[in-house]
Amino acid sequence: MDPAALANSVKQLARQLGFQQTGISGVDLSHDEDHLQAWLAAGRHGEMAYMEKHGTRRSRPAELLPGTLSVISVRMDYLPDEAVDPRDRLDHPGHAYVSRYALGRDYHKVMRNRLQKLAEQLTALAGPFGYRVYTDSAPVLEKALSRNAGLGWIGKHTNLINKDAGSWFFLGEIYTDLPLPADQPVDNHCGSCTACMECCPTQAIIGPYQVDARRCISYLTIELKGAIPVEFRAAMGNRIYGCDDCQLFCPWNKFASPTAEADFAPRHGLDDSDLTELFAWSEAEWDSRTTGSAIRRIGYERWLRNIAVALGNAATKPKVIEALNARAGHESALVREHVDWALARHAR
Repeated sequence: MDPAALANSVKQLARQLGFQQTGISGVDLSHDEDHLQAWLAAGRHGEMAYMEKHGTRRSRPAELLPGTLSVISVRMDYLPDEAVDPRDRLDHPGHAYVSRYALGRDYHKVMRNRLQKLAEQLTALAGPFGYRVYTDSAPVLEKALSRNAGLGWIGKHTNLINKDAGSWFFLGEIYTDLPLPADQPVDNHCGSCTACMECCPTQAIIGPYQVDARRCISYLTIELKGAIPVEFRAAMGNRIYGCDDCQLFCPWNKFASPTAEADFAPRHGLDDSDLTELFAWSEAEWDSRTTGSAIRRIGYERWLRNIAVALGNAATKPKVIEALNARAGHESALVREHVDWALARHAR
């Protein structure tokens, strides 16, 4: 097949596999490399050493996979169809807020399997070729590649936004040595809007298109391994895994559609769970209930750490105090520190 026909076939096959959109880009990310290096030099990646350890392989696809000429980028919607607006969940401090992407099955597995099937179907059309599939699993500048492939623009909160679908979607890539025609990027439509910057609980969006991860609740609850800085604990509210505020209040997400993927439906009631109930999970219960979930990456200790902070921000009620006291002598110094902080909040 000629490259243009092959590109069209890729998009048709991707749609059949459940991807909402597919685009193709080249491999030039020189401008984004400069932006990344400046971000790293400022130390805004915090403890995420993996952001710099791969050097320029993150911004130069052909260094990560030699021979790469084209990148196929896909997106898959993940927002669950909920009866209650997720924004309202933030107004119930006794209940946990979990980032919507982590409510269902681990997206890495879902996306990787579909991308592999797409690559295999493409092989059937084009014959053997060099490729590798990625879904947040290697040093890849996926948002920049998706922007170049026409899937959307990078907003002021640094997430990808699609004019017709908002930003509630996962991204994945196939690096390939096929010389496929590139799609055209779309215009940026953030305009003068600063909703994401204004709503950020910890002011992590320090300027348009600039995020200091060290202040971001997603970083604090997922990436950070030690104690959460005291200055950010109250602002975390009831967010125990990740934070969606910059998406929840982005005007473009009024166009987002609920996902049709059963794998992304909430599990174990995590879309509306009482904090004290989650805090009472034993390690065995936690291990069982997070099987196949993205939440599993933080481990049980950080799970308790995060919930302790949320309980410190909850209304002072007997069951909250009882839950915290039950963990006051926990074997982990990290957990004890955050429990002590929470109890001191209620004592005041």
